[in-house]
Amino acid sequence: METMIQPKVTGYRQLNEAEVALMNEGKALAEVCGEFIAKLRLHPTATPNTPPWKPGEAPTLDQRWISIGATDLQR
Repeated sequence: METMIQPKVTGYRQLNEAEVALMNEGKALAEVCGEFIAKLRLHPTATPNTPPWKPGEAPTLDQRWISIGATDLQR
């Protein structure tokens, strides 16, 4: 692995190798979550506003709840 010397930023400390690895893992996980949210938004059963389900109907993906989930993940 190539060692990179980061310039000092006033008010911040240098991260060690383990901390950088955790940061990169978190960024990769965020990318995967973003891709999953995009799939949910494009899913054929996704609807802008889901009325109550009727007996025998397949449930649909409510965009409002997808957005709430995305917001909670961002927090």
